[in-house]
Amino acid sequence: MFEINNKPKGLKRFILALQNSLRAFKWLIKNESAFKQEMLMLATLIPITFLFNISVKEQIFLIISLLFIVFTEVINTAIEAVVDRIGLEIHPLSGLAKDLGSAAVLLSLIIAMLVWLSILFF
Repeated sequence: MFEINNKPKGLKRFILALQNSLRAFKWLIKNESAFKQEMLMLATLIPITFLFNISVKEQIFLIISLLFIVFTEVINTAIEAVVDRIGLEIHPLSGLAKDLGSAAVLLSLIIAMLVWLSILFF
């Protein structure tokens, strides 16, 4: 009738979740070349946003658009990991799942480009 839940709560849960996230970021930096490239892009473009004569709100939009690319890459990598965990044999649905994740990354790049162009040139 009552389910016993021994999962951590409060600050302990937050700290454990943070440790898991940091472990994931370490893995991404070590193993995913696309993630490394996107982190380099972030490290280059975020400081550049301070050089433009734009409002704080516009600067935040520029930075968020870059973070959205990284977010999408993390989701794409998660999809690839799950597909590979299920099986390494070639299957049309596995290929489709990976292609859809890749398409999401492409869309995030297009969104970022449009945000940057609209703020800097229009």
